Amino acid sequence: MPEPTKKDETPNGQPEESVAPDSNGAPQLPEISLEVSPPPEDANSIKKLSVELPNDSVPVPAMGRKDSVWSLGEGQGPEELDKPIDNPPLSTLLIESPQSATVFVGGDITFVAKVEAKDLLRKPTIKWFKGKWMDLASKTGKHLQLKETFDRLTKVHTFEMHIIKAKENYAGNYRCEVTYKDKFDSCSFDLEVKEAEQSSGQSIDIRSAFKRSSEGQEDAGELDFSGLLKHREPKQQDDTPEVDVWEILKNARPDQYEKIAFMYGITDLRGLLKRMKKIPKEEKKSEAFAKKLDPAYQVDKGGKIRLVVDLADPTVELKWYKNGQEIRPSPKYIFEHKGTQRIMVINNCTTNDDAAYSVAAGDEKCTTELFVKELPVKVVKGIEPVKTTVNERIELECEVSEEGAQVKWMKNGVEVPTGVRSRYRVKCEGTKHFLVIDDASREDTGTYSIMATGGTSEAHVQVDLKPLKIYQDLQDMTVKLGQPIKLHCEIYPGNVPGRWYRNGQLIQPNDRINIIHRNKVHRLEIETSSLHDAGDYTFVPEGYSQSLSAKIHIIDPPRVHLESLNFPDNTVTIVAGNKLRLEIPISGEPAPRVVWMKGERVILESGHRVRAETYGDQTSLTIEVTEREDSGNYKIVLQNEAGEATASVRIKVVDIPDPPEAPLVPVVGGDWCSMTWEPPKYDGGSPILGYFIERKKKQSSRWMRLNFDLIKELSFEPKKMIEGVPYEVRIFAVNAIGVSKPSEPSKAFTPLAVTSEPTMLVVDDVTDTTVTVKWRPPETIGAAGLDGYLVEYCIEGADDWVVSNKELTEKTKYTITGLTPGCKILVRVKAINAAGASAPRTLQHSVLVKEVIEPPKIRVPRHLKQTYTRKVGEAVNLVVPFLGKPRPKVTWLKEGKPIEPTHVSIRNTDCDSIIFIRKAERSHSGKYEMTVQVENHVDTAILDIQIVDLPGPPVSVTIEDVWGGNVALVWTPPKDNGNAPITGYTIQKADKKTMEWYTCIEHYHRTCITITELVVGNEYFFRIFSENMCGLSETATQTKKSALIVKEGNFPHDTAQRQYHAQPHSFTLTPTGMQVKTPEYSDHDFKEAPKFTQPLINTFAIAGYNATLNCSVRANPRPKVIWMKNKIAIIDDPRYRMFSNQGVCTLEIRKPSPYDGGMYTCKAINDLGEAQVDCKLEVKGGFTFFELMQRGVPLHLIDKYMNEAKIVEQEK
Repeated sequence: MPEPTKKDETPNGQPEESVAPDSNGAPQLPEISLEVSPPPEDANSIKKLSVELPNDSVPVPAMGRKDSVWSLGEGQGPEELDKPIDNPPLSTLLIESPQSATVFVGGDITFVAKVEAKDLLRKPTIKWFKGKWMDLASKTGKHLQLKETFDRLTKVHTFEMHIIKAKENYAGNYRCEVTYKDKFDSCSFDLEVKEAEQSSGQSIDIRSAFKRSSEGQEDAGELDFSGLLKHREPKQQDDTPEVDVWEILKNARPDQYEKIAFMYGITDLRGLLKRMKKIPKEEKKSEAFAKKLDPAYQVDKGGKIRLVVDLADPTVELKWYKNGQEIRPSPKYIFEHKGTQRIMVINNCTTNDDAAYSVAAGDEKCTTELFVKELPVKVVKGIEPVKTTVNERIELECEVSEEGAQVKWMKNGVEVPTGVRSRYRVKCEGTKHFLVIDDASREDTGTYSIMATGGTSEAHVQVDLKPLKIYQDLQDMTVKLGQPIKLHCEIYPGNVPGRWYRNGQLIQPNDRINIIHRNKVHRLEIETSSLHDAGDYTFVPEGYSQSLSAKIHIIDPPRVHLESLNFPDNTVTIVAGNKLRLEIPISGEPAPRVVWMKGERVILESGHRVRAETYGDQTSLTIEVTEREDSGNYKIVLQNEAGEATASVRIKVVDIPDPPEAPLVPVVGGDWCSMTWEPPKYDGGSPILGYFIERKKKQSSRWMRLNFDLIKELSFEPKKMIEGVPYEVRIFAVNAIGVSKPSEPSKAFTPLAVTSEPTMLVVDDVTDTTVTVKWRPPETIGAAGLDGYLVEYCIEGADDWVVSNKELTEKTKYTITGLTPGCKILVRVKAINAAGASAPRTLQHSVLVKEVIEPPKIRVPRHLKQTYTRKVGEAVNLVVPFLGKPRPKVTWLKEGKPIEPTHVSIRNTDCDSIIFIRKAERSHSGKYEMTVQVENHVDTAILDIQIVDLPGPPVSVTIEDVWGGNVALVWTPPKDNGNAPITGYTIQKADKKTMEWYTCIEHYHRTCITITELVVGNEYFFRIFSENMCGLSETATQTKKSALIVKEGNFPHDTAQRQYHAQPHSFTLTPTGMQVKTPEYSDHDFKEAPKFTQPLINTFAIAGYNATLNCSVRANPRPKVIWMKNKIAIIDDPRYRMFSNQGVCTLEIRKPSPYDGGMYTCKAINDLGEAQVDCKLEVKGGFTFFELMQRGVPLHLIDKYMNEAKIVEQEK
């Protein structure tokens, strides 16, 4: 908002109003009027407020006085009035901007701004300003209110500014700013405040014009810039009647203006005085004086002055005043009368006469000023330079041209202080002036000068120190801690002060430190020494570069402060494996040397795991990882020049106990054992609380805890073990610290039980001195297995059982020997294993020891009942068992003739006969007859042995015919078939050029063949191998002649020609050769739609065991096979595997469960059609609900399965 300016002239340059003196001769009060120009057509034009003062020729802005401008609110400065106002930019946030408006004084007005919030996430920020920078948010109150609302339907924010009871100073330019994140929008508008018509002669109260508005009153919140000034306490409204302040000011003296302004609340006093000056004053004609005193008079110092006034009435009594005090006649003041003139003569004027003089004649008074001009004082004799030493007296003398002249003494350009307490004294003797320094110091060195009104003089003063003499120097001292310290020195001059320093730090006296200076002696005394008092002491005489030094060495015997550990008996207990850092305070000066020892071993600072460190006022022992070996007494030794101290600390490292030794298992049962052990050798420094037992299978690595409550005994019986499984047990010892490491496992033991008794014990054979029994193994052997059998017998009627076999027999048959013929015995058998002997199995009846004849019988093995065939060179080993008692006689014949032992080896036993041929030959072939004879009883058997060899080659091979690319071969079988039937032939061909043989066909059974696909132009030889069960013949029979393959119609002259008729070929013999006419054949169509040659079969499967479904299909081209379950194709299911090989289709179901049951379909598809077969799969054996959940079966399938299972149970 623009500030108002003063209008001094009308547009034509003439004053609009003038001031005329009133009847009493006083000038007329100025008339102050407010004039608001009507709003122009341009809404952006500036409103100006002008104040008109009579006879004011200088505009207020030209005075440079901002206080003279009456502000009605902050706005643009006067220098900005002529600047053009740019058009506002297009709005980016505001959808409705506030518009300029006009309001009358005392009226209300509202300005509205609207912002659309559709694209805004939060409320925008709005600010209202007046002018450039006045934020109206701080001005809200009685006359200004800000309001904001939000319409949720239209998504519009509405911001309102209400101005209530507008005043004139509310007019101006306003601005509205809207901000949202990085978006900004603003709008300017103007407010014009109109007032009601007033008479042109109405004036404004001067107090209102020159009073600043205040804060905190009822008008708080008005748009007044002065509200931002310094806060003042609110003043009560003066209810005194209106007075004419202008009249009071005009009739008052200028020194009373400020008092009057303060009395009537006028704060802009300077502006008021400027206006008072501009008001022309009309001089009154004096009634008492015909001629008044001049405004000012001037006289030289020492001269004489005459003050003359001319009275209009000589009879009027006249009084003279000097600075308001009446002047009495004296030699200095002489009063003269000459007619109407009254004269006051002032003799010998001095500076004291420089004052304001006034003369009063009745009620009238006239004043003047007298100025006394002094003559310059010159320096007649200047100051002389001075060079002296400290503590001497210095006197500087100077002579000036006038007695009693005022001079000024200076040092280095600064006036010398001459007060009562000053070191400098000034005295004056006539024209001589002296500056005296009684006790000179080095600080007095400098350039001194004296200044008079007519000249100056200066000289240099040099103050040097007196030579320093040291009568007694400081001495080095060694003091025990707590003892006093006294430092003493003597120097000359004795009056020289000094300072004491310790290690370069200034020492100040206090309750403990006393500094004494008496004449030449300087002493420093410390009542009780402390460690901080040690150091280098220096005494520095003030002003001298020399210093006295001494060293104070404080010593203190070393001490170990174990009481700070708060450990009982100085014993530190720590758990093994933890870090121990034991810090012990120590004292001593100088710092003692600390040594930690354990026994005779010194602990070094550079130790890795255990180290001792000393720093400052404490020493420490650090053990990174404590071990049980660290337990013991540790000795601390402290040494310095003041003495030695020792102390001991005991460290107790508690740990888990050592593992016990491996337990013993003395007794083992079928599913239990008994174990014992001994306590560990070291209990870890804490009593054993009990033991934990663990066991595991020997092949396993997982140990299982057997007890959860500690076992305090040294024995235990583990149970519920699996028989036959090797076990190991181990033990943990437990104390208050923790659980020990496990003991070594016990020796592996196996819970074992004895077997059941042997079964089916019978007598197998009886002789005159032996009884042979046999039996079956026990039904229950157990995990311990079976080590063997123990056979016992006793004579019938006796109770003593005799062990027949000293060593266990593993066979289930045993012969008891050494029996007495004709006696009767009882026999029993026990099964023995690691657990012991089983219950015996005893024969039900006694056995009579007497031999029984048994007819012989040959038991020919099944493979020997047919022809026994072997190849030449192989070994023949035949075992033929037989029966018979007593021992049969065995004989062998070949082809009715005895067998020569040199060719065939025969070995006979009680129950069998063995025929052995180390290297078989073809001559060994034939029929072998075996005869077994017991007395008159005979049994025979015939064995047919055939020894085979490689066959010989065919007898002859001939080429029967050659046509086209074909050759017909014919051969005769070999003479030697190798003692075995010929099983086939192998035909090979060779080109005559290379004679490299290639097999045409193998395992051919016939003796004629046609070789086809021979190359035209080549000439071939052929050979044939014969083959039997031993393999191919060693040599082959080759054709004597070759077969030349020629082009059709060309026959060589040396080749037999003949006509050959055969179907489907026809040959015609011509002079040029043979022509073949080949009929045309149509290719057979092998394409076929899918057809299942083997269907699927309904199958039952057992849950948990793989199941397969098989079928076979024939189709050409190869069909695509799809497997389905319940009409749903099986795709990428890891539980199914599908195979297809040579038309056989297989579906493997891995570990099926009941929900895998259903209808399965195999479908084959190719371009000619499709076919499918079905089968039903039923899975027997079910799972529990929990097992199905573990296998990841969906819940709906589990529910279906459970329901089907219930139905099946109900049907059963």
